[in-house]
Amino acid sequence: MASIDHVVKASQLKFVRVAQMLLFSNALCDPPLGQTTVIPVDQHAVQFTVLLESSTSFPEQNWEAVLWHNGHEDQSWNELIFKQLESPDQPPQIPPPRLENYLQNYSRDFSVNQVESETPNTQLWSLTSSVEAAEGKVSGITDTSLGIPRSFTRWFSLVRIWSPWLAPRHGERQFSPTEPAIVSSFLRMDGLHLVLLAVSGVDDVLTEFRPDGHGNVIVHSKNDSTEEGQARVLAAVGTRFNTALAAVMYQARKIVMGLDTMSESNKKEMQRALEKDVKAEYMYNWYDGLTYCTWNALGQNLDEQKIFNALNVLKDKGIEGTLEALSIAFAWLTHIVTNLIIDDNWQSLDHQGESQFQRGWTDFDANKDGFPSGLKHTATRIREQHPNIQHIAVWHALLGYWGGVSPTGNIAKNYKTRTVRKAEGLVGGEMTVIHEDDVPRMYDDFYKFLLDSGIDSVKTDAQFFLDVMDDADDRRRFMKTYQDAWTISSLRYFSIKAISCMSQIPQILFHTQLATDKPRLMVRNSDDFFPDVPSSHPFHIFANAHTSLLTSHLNVLPDWDMFQTSHPYSSYHAAARAISGGPIYITDTPGEHSLPLIASMTATTISPTPPKTIILRPNNIAKCIEQSVYTPYQARHFLQIGNYHSGSTASYGASLLGMFNVSEQALTELIPLAHFPGVKPGERYLVRAHPSGDISSPLSLDAFDPVPSVLNVALDLKGWNILTAYPILSATPPPSTSTSSAEKKKKEEKKKKTIELAVLGLLHKLSGAAAVVGTPKVEHLNPTGSENVKMIITLKALGVLGVWVSSLPEPEQKPEPQSDVPKAPPPPPPPPQQQTPPEWQNHILVLLRGRVVPVSTVSVSVVGGKKAGKGGSMLIEIDVERAWREMGLVAGWGREVEIEVIVS
Repeated sequence: MASIDHVVKASQLKFVRVAQMLLFSNALCDPPLGQTTVIPVDQHAVQFTVLLESSTSFPEQNWEAVLWHNGHEDQSWNELIFKQLESPDQPPQIPPPRLENYLQNYSRDFSVNQVESETPNTQLWSLTSSVEAAEGKVSGITDTSLGIPRSFTRWFSLVRIWSPWLAPRHGERQFSPTEPAIVSSFLRMDGLHLVLLAVSGVDDVLTEFRPDGHGNVIVHSKNDSTEEGQARVLAAVGTRFNTALAAVMYQARKIVMGLDTMSESNKKEMQRALEKDVKAEYMYNWYDGLTYCTWNALGQNLDEQKIFNALNVLKDKGIEGTLEALSIAFAWLTHIVTNLIIDDNWQSLDHQGESQFQRGWTDFDANKDGFPSGLKHTATRIREQHPNIQHIAVWHALLGYWGGVSPTGNIAKNYKTRTVRKAEGLVGGEMTVIHEDDVPRMYDDFYKFLLDSGIDSVKTDAQFFLDVMDDADDRRRFMKTYQDAWTISSLRYFSIKAISCMSQIPQILFHTQLATDKPRLMVRNSDDFFPDVPSSHPFHIFANAHTSLLTSHLNVLPDWDMFQTSHPYSSYHAAARAISGGPIYITDTPGEHSLPLIASMTATTISPTPPKTIILRPNNIAKCIEQSVYTPYQARHFLQIGNYHSGSTASYGASLLGMFNVSEQALTELIPLAHFPGVKPGERYLVRAHPSGDISSPLSLDAFDPVPSVLNVALDLKGWNILTAYPILSATPPPSTSTSSAEKKKKEEKKKKTIELAVLGLLHKLSGAAAVVGTPKVEHLNPTGSENVKMIITLKALGVLGVWVSSLPEPEQKPEPQSDVPKAPPPPPPPPQQQTPPEWQNHILVLLRGRVVPVSTVSVSVVGGKKAGKGGSMLIEIDVERAWREMGLVAGWGREVEIEVIVS
């Protein structure tokens, strides 16, 4: 069955030519045409909503909407004109759980075992095949066919665009990615999803998917061990992409954690570091602090004076002072940046003036040209002059530097070394590295030196160099040795404060980043932010959103890379970082800052003086929504990125949906409520847009609602919008317990009215919903049935809090006594200086720390079309930050602030 709703704007049309209609009209459809929409197997009908727009210059005329489709078994095209078709008697049948139903002619070299899936409505298989052993320096290579996926219409893959990075690729009908893939998904004609995962990192085998030009999926395996290896592939089929992907990822974690891939001595060192050195209190500052990075900001000719100058500009020229002038932050905000990353080019290196790939690391301490008094002097001065800086990190490559270790430097004199060959290409040639026997000792000594120098965190880059070693024996001896030594030393000396970069090689993804036996690691999620390449910016966001489909299942916090706040795409990047659930780094050239944009990403806590500035980070990981997984970059559709900020109860949370125009033209689309992650049937939601502040009517997922729960969104070139769906909480008065007569009780119950409320978080922030801690509490103050309602809201930072109220109770109208005496004329209005307080003050009371806030810190505006107090919904705006300051409140031990809103 299919039905079509359409909305037509008034005073339109009678066309003479069809060309006029094409030039001056627009038709929007949900579900969207030209894009894949998966219908659940138990759903018998599809509702289409069509929005028609046209120029008002046309005379009025009736519109007709016709849907052409080939949804029948013979795939012939048919016309559907606003009428219902008979429902099929039975829902589509899921084929029995045999792999042959989904993969045609896969090689019998695979050993196939069906395993129990941990996700609902999925079937899961484990496939293994043997891989030839390496001979000397040459890896064993084996290609095994998985056959052709059956009856699919579209595919999506995460591929290795080059060794360190993953990126999305899409296609139709024939599997044909242009780079090796590690995960591939196929949308079948019956709406099921077949997801394939190539597992690496368990032993010395690297496994990838490659096409053969004929539609077959080839499992390409490379074995660096001198013994025969095993290729591992996981396959899942499910009614939803997300559950099918979760099924293979959960099983991969079981495989990795179930096998002893770490030596016994390393496991003991890891356990010792976890028990003694990991400090949970660092997580708050490290994950949630705003970070300044020197890379794009200060260039590659780095020295300590440039760092001092940049920090002084941030402090003295006043990101913070201007924020105070905008009434967005406290005067305390002379300290907004809490983390500093000293990026590449601080180290002591050889071969001055040559390519970075030819330069080797010579000493632990900083180079004398840029840091004449050493790294410790630089860090000490930064901390003395900028006490807001909680953490200082330095950059280094996993192997030391891009060119490894200098064979003539002090490091090579103190540790054994080995010469390795790199694969031809960007990084080809030979380089010197620390010998495998001395890697743990070197990392232990280096990180101890850094900590003694005032450095308490690291960004460890170029980790993919383990994969571009050309010889099998080198990869075999170094792959896990470097990973384990770095992990143990970073935990021992820096707790959780380490960033893994250029590390999306499969051997690291599965060996280091998948297991959940250690704290969550911060990991770069995509290729770099390139400020001077305009075409790179939309794809940067597109790649991060799709890569997060995989990395959200790892034990990592995805880092979407630094960006600049004064840039043509600055707000575009800021919006994506704000909803990502990951860290936020800025790399602004000193003095070139967008102060309002920085304010929209940050807020101030009530921590004891000096207060801290934090980013408002949702507590889950953002990713491309399920409905857009198979939509290619060139499709001229919004990129939709979803996240969910959960409360303290399973039933409460705010859903964030970021929309980004990645095309080269303006776009308009209908966005259904079903696209918001975490929304539940039977619940009602209020959707607010940022930056416009527009608020929707209450929406729900109820099927065939007379008012479809869709939102009309238009985005210009480089446009973006963040929609947040807030759950509506109801406060229904309890039954009356009075001893009045039955008739009086009936009248009292009739007068009672359910009040609906929604907490909108901090209004002027990109991800203001993430400022709300736990689940707001709603309670009636008077159990006898009064309409007095109290809402208790907890925030982790200060700003302007928004609370939506469905309506204020209407005051009881008392009948006037009859009299023959003429009525006195109404009194004249008071002079302006004696204006009476607004009516809402009789109905709304706001308390902070149990004290009434100043009236000037609260404002009320009407959201619906009626007057406040007469049935129209309202937005209450509470400037908690200003109230805190004017009331002279002082923070205690806690970081959170509790606000009470009473509506009567």
